[in-house]
Amino acid sequence: MHPSGSSSSLGPGGLDLTQAFFKPIQRAGLPSPAKRHTKISVIGAGNVGMAIAQTILTQDLADEIVLIDANPDKLRGEMLDLQHAAAFLPRTKIHASVDYELTVGSDLCIVTAGARQNPGESRLDLLQRNVALFKNIIPPLARFSPETILLIVSNPVDVLTYVSWKLSGFPSNRVIGSGTNLDSSRFRFLIADHLDVNAQDVQAYIVGEHGDSSVALWSSISVGGVPILSFLKNQQIAYEKATLEKIHKEVIDSAYEVISLKGYTSWAIGYSVANLARSILRDQRKIHPVSVFANGFYGIEGGDVFLSLPAQLGRGGVLGVTNVHLTDEEAERFRDSANTILDVQSQLGI
Repeated sequence: MHPSGSSSSLGPGGLDLTQAFFKPIQRAGLPSPAKRHTKISVIGAGNVGMAIAQTILTQDLADEIVLIDANPDKLRGEMLDLQHAAAFLPRTKIHASVDYELTVGSDLCIVTAGARQNPGESRLDLLQRNVALFKNIIPPLARFSPETILLIVSNPVDVLTYVSWKLSGFPSNRVIGSGTNLDSSRFRFLIADHLDVNAQDVQAYIVGEHGDSSVALWSSISVGGVPILSFLKNQQIAYEKATLEKIHKEVIDSAYEVISLKGYTSWAIGYSVANLARSILRDQRKIHPVSVFANGFYGIEGGDVFLSLPAQLGRGGVLGVTNVHLTDEEAERFRDSANTILDVQSQLGI
């Protein structure tokens, strides 16, 4: 008698649910070859980059971390500050350089670098400067680590994930944007706060753009396995749509509130990105709402675009996108979100 392994087959005849549950993204490639030594490179040693590096260190996700930044003095200071904590951390080699050659052989490259907006500067002008910056970042990362996975955190993340995909020449499954992973965490927190439950028991997604045109998937929210809107309807409990929209607006405005109070966001995005790194490098196959190549989903056919959808992540990057049901209104808003991004991309000349 042969031992049986885990399987995606159910019932007589072995109905395979994997292909039905997950839809592959277009222009994907084969998974990167696995190896034991795990190396992560973080590009940008600002508040966000260092929060990510610190969280990765404390969660023991890498054998080696490389920090890259254009400011050599700050970079060395950050490296030494982390190295001096070696007695309190898992054993991890920490290196820092302005030279991208140090990133060679990285399993995961996390890009947080970005230009700051100048007074009176338009968002498009800022984006053009960030595109110029990425032209000096992405090609060397791809050259020194041709099998790596790119995880883009810099904003506007959806557009810059698209730019990174174009500049790297990588298959779409190996270019991922942090997208609405943090937005969805904020969404779950607010719902949990309203219901006085643990946020981990709330399943809720924000999809589309990481920004003002994001879409809250109210139709698929569940708490402890109970679909919320269906429950309210069955119990004849009235609710106002304006209340739902208010919660979504709180999600959109929450980052602006943090920035207005402390000047920047760092800890939440640090935990969010470390969570994505864990799913990818440990091949956990968890589902995260991240910015992926969205062509072919929910009627998006007008051009190449990256938007957040609930995606299964593993050692091969994006393994598939869940076939989550969207109402007609949600699907229309998702397409509007895509058009918002495409309008911006059309002005970039890439």
